[in-house]
Order: sequence, then structure tokens, then C-alpha cells
Amino acid sequence: MEEKVKQEGKEDKSFFEEKSLLDHLRELAIRLRRIIIALAISFFFYFMMGIEWINIDPLQIPFLGINISKIPIPYPSFYDSIAVEVTKFFIYHELPANTKIIIINLFDPLYASLYVSLYLALLTTLPIIIRETWAFLAPGLYEHEKRIFKLTIIPAFLLFFSGSMFAFFILIPLMFDMISFYTKSLGPAVEPTISLSSFISTTFLLMGSLGLAFEMPLIMIGLTYLRIIKAKTWRNYWRWGVLVSFIIAWIISPGTTGGVMETIIGLSLSSLYFLGMGISFFIEKKRKS
Repeated sequence: MEEKVKQEGKEDKSFFEEKSLLDHLRELAIRLRRIIIALAISFFFYFMMGIEWINIDPLQIPFLGINISKIPIPYPSFYDSIAVEVTKFFIYHELPANTKIIIINLFDPLYASLYVSLYLALLTTLPIIIRETWAFLAPGLYEHEKRIFKLTIIPAFLLFFSGSMFAFFILIPLMFDMISFYTKSLGPAVEPTISLSSFISTTFLLMGSLGLAFEMPLIMIGLTYLRIIKAKTWRNYWRWGVLVSFIIAWIISPGTTGGVMETIIGLSLSSLYFLGMGISFFIEKKRKS
């Protein structure tokens, strides 16, 4: 079985090596161009297009029993663009009622829309980025490497989404609530405010960072599957794993909650470390049987 995998891998490698360096660079340029075009189109759509819901005669989706009475129609709009609406959504759902958004720089609203549009464009074009990256790298991979790549795509998406939602629904509201509470303790003369640019950058940076941090168990499982690190190594160095989890939490956290956010993030990442360790043991046990 292993000889067959190696033989298949050698055929893929030889096919990959038949191309010259110039051919690889041309292919890379073509695929990068596709990614950039997709990013630009998505960015323009979110930055310059709004959505209006139009009433229609009710339509029923077969087998689901869902009635549709409105459909979204995009239209050109800079002031009511999708990025602006997403920014409003984050402001109203993440900030406490007594906290006000202020504009420090004249161009803060524009920068906020640009930032949100870029973030949404990256999320939208992520499947295209993965597809083009896979199409470029696949000819040079062994069959078992291709299998690993395909098996990790969906878990990677789910872990990133879980980390982002954990930040959105728990950490970010908690952070702003605690800041608001601290501000109230200073007396009525102090009013809680935050700049628009600071709010947007902090929110999206925390969501993205925690989404990436949640990939830790997948990395551990992949290293064990590839026989690079054994499961017992994860177990023997679990204290270091917990320490690294809290260091990552300290780096990710804005550091404005007196250690509360750092503790929550650190405990969450430590739990993911033990989850990755447990699955690594399961993989080795299944491999031996």
C-alpha cells in the first residue's frame, strides 16, 4: 500500500517537475490575477453597492415549505452600501447603549467602510483563493498529502467560524461592557466613548485573530497524522501547551479588562489543545489497529 502511494506520488512529482520555472511563474501569475480580480470585484460590490428588499408575490420553495415575499436587489450607493450597513450592525449589536461612537479623524467613516469592505471581500473570495492555491500546488503533492488537504478544508472553516463567532457573541460585548462599567465608576462627569476607527479595527482584528487561534487543534492533528509529532509528545508537554495558549491570549486581547478576557481566551485555547491531543491519540490508536 505504501509503495503504491509512493509510486503515485512520484508520478505526480515528475509531472510537476516537467514544467520549467518560467511555466510555473506564468501559472502563478495567472492564478494570482484571478484572485486579485475576484477580490477587487467583491470589494467594489461591498463598498459601492447597497441592498434594497423588494416586495413580490409570495413564492413557496418546494419540499421546504418556506414562503418568500421579498427579494434583495443591489443598487449603486456609497452612503447606504453593504459595508455601511454592516458597520451599523456591529455598532448596534456590540456596543453598550450608553457608549457613543466619535469621529476623531475626518476620514474615519471612509476608512471604516474600506476596512469592512476588505474584510468581507476576503471572506467572500476565500473559496476562490483556496481553489486557485490548490490547483497550483496539487500536481506537486503526494496522494496522502492531497487527502490531508481535502479533509482539513471543512474543519478549518468551521474552527475559524467558531472562533470568530465566539469573539462576536461573547468576548467583544464582554470587553465593551467591562470598559463601560469601569467608566461609570469614575462618576457622571466621564462619558464612555470610542472612536469609529478604533471600534472597527479592534472588532475585526479580534474576530480574525481568534478565528486563526482556533485552528490550533487542527494543526496538532495534522502533525500527528503526518507522523511528525507523536500524541504522547502533546501529552508530555501539555503544560507548555497551556502556557502558549495563555501567551496567545495575551497577544490577542486588547488588555483593557484586567485579565478577564485573557483568562477566557486562554482557557478556551487550552481546551482546544486538549481536544487536539485527544484526537491525536485516537488517530494513533486507529492506525495501530
